[in-house]
Amino acid sequence: MRRMLGYIRKADQEFDMIADGDRIAVGISGGKDSLVLLNSLAGYRRFAEHKFTLVGITLDMRFGGKDTDFTPIAEMCRELDVEYKVIPTDIGEVIFDIRKESNPCALCAKMRRGALHDAAVEMGCNKIALGHHNDDVIETFIMNLHKEGRIGCFSPVTYLSRKNITMIRPMVLAPEQKIIACANRNNFPVVKSKCPADKTTQRQVTKEWLSEMERKDKGFKIRMFGALRRSGVDGWGFKNAVGKSEDEE
Repeated sequence: MRRMLGYIRKADQEFDMIADGDRIAVGISGGKDSLVLLNSLAGYRRFAEHKFTLVGITLDMRFGGKDTDFTPIAEMCRELDVEYKVIPTDIGEVIFDIRKESNPCALCAKMRRGALHDAAVEMGCNKIALGHHNDDVIETFIMNLHKEGRIGCFSPVTYLSRKNITMIRPMVLAPEQKIIACANRNNFPVVKSKCPADKTTQRQVTKEWLSEMERKDKGFKIRMFGALRRSGVDGWGFKNAVGKSEDEE
């Protein structure tokens, strides 16, 4: 966990993510990224410059109309002294059974964001922490370049004016392989995704392409990240850069 705490601390210092008195909702899907984020933030509380509290929130997508068992996550939150709430939704049914979306990811992400924002506000949180890591940043940067012809990415810090809540992504400096290693080393109770579209998305295609480019040309991914940071767009610039202000719903 020590290395992950270093990534969290550096991101906090570079992007001014956490302030005194913050009540941060951690979006917990049950996957490796969100579990490492939860544990890292729980550990970071002990020595962070600013004092903050955590709340864990899980949206149960209920794929196939069935509840998911998040008992291991609830137990982890008890051990970490983190308040935890599971919120049942009908998102899985709407996306795959009712609408039968052929390209479900965009609508699913929008519905999940809205539900998570509402839950965080209801639980008195002023910030939401998401588990996006450095590989997610690079993949999104490349996807925007290829698919939309623009230079950009989600921001490390984003203020949502309509909800009066701020999104933070504390693991954006952490490579995915370090997160996988941390989850495996600590035997975190990963809840496998039941999404029918898992591993079949455009993001997966981009991930595989980046892996191939990295294999052929070592350092390719970090150079892409460096290009994003030097561009300064969407809050990715150096020296106390902050995120853009926008509504993502």
